[in-house]
Amino acid sequence: MEKKDRQFLLWLAREAIRAKLENENLKINDAEISGALKQKSGTFVTLKIGGRLRGCIGHIEPVQEIYKDVAENACSAAFEDPRFSPLTKSGFEKTVMEISLLSESKKFEYKSRDSLIRNLEKNKPGVILKKGGQTATFLPQVWEELPNAEEFLAHLCLKAGLNPEEWNRGIEIETYTVEKIPS
Repeated sequence: MEKKDRQFLLWLAREAIRAKLENENLKINDAEISGALKQKSGTFVTLKIGGRLRGCIGHIEPVQEIYKDVAENACSAAFEDPRFSPLTKSGFEKTVMEISLLSESKKFEYKSRDSLIRNLEKNKPGVILKKGGQTATFLPQVWEELPNAEEFLAHLCLKAGLNPEEWNRGIEIETYTVEKIPS
């Protein structure tokens, strides 16, 4: 993605949150949006304050144009992440954000527990874990906090509402990559 599109997305995410904090409507001139940003892609917006997670919301699948998805996910991360209270104006001043543009996910076929662990630790992809209607994902950036694949999968199971050892009992795994846009 071109530098100007990356800069626009960061501006847009910040402006979407600012507008909501100020009870204003977000104003975007559609004519100024590049064709690349009108494509559909899964996106996530991650907010941090003082290096600590403050919100992270997104869509794994492409549901709308990139620029619309980023604006929506920025507001959701700021005000609707159930792990945190809504962002305040003072918190907004300290917020650092990162946008992740997701590749299409691919089903990961593995023959054994060991082959799954080896592949994940080698490639450190984004991971979608599915079992019995329960689903959760971790972006590739989570490997920085959970570099051990067994621990990574245990935490992902917990996020999906499963027993942390459930990954040992036959789960479906999909993987993806991201293009990170840090602020």
